Amino acid sequence: MKTIMIATEFVKLQDLLKLANLVSSGGEAKERIQAGEVAVNGEICTQRGKKMRPGDVARIDGQDCTPFYAD
Repeated sequence: MKTIMIATEFVKLQDLLKLANLVSSGGEAKERIQAGEVAVNGEICTQRGKKMRPGDVARIDGQDCTPFYAD
């Protein structure tokens, strides 16, 4: 699982996927999320602006990523 450090309260799903290098661009993230190819906490999510907080897990292509807070 890839962990991505954030310094804000949350990160948008599409940005998390980009930061984790699971998609090559914001456009690809948008298309894949809207196509139902991304799951958040085990359920398909089509909201690219979904607020992801530590403890939330996004999955695409069998790979997981989650944000965590910077100390």
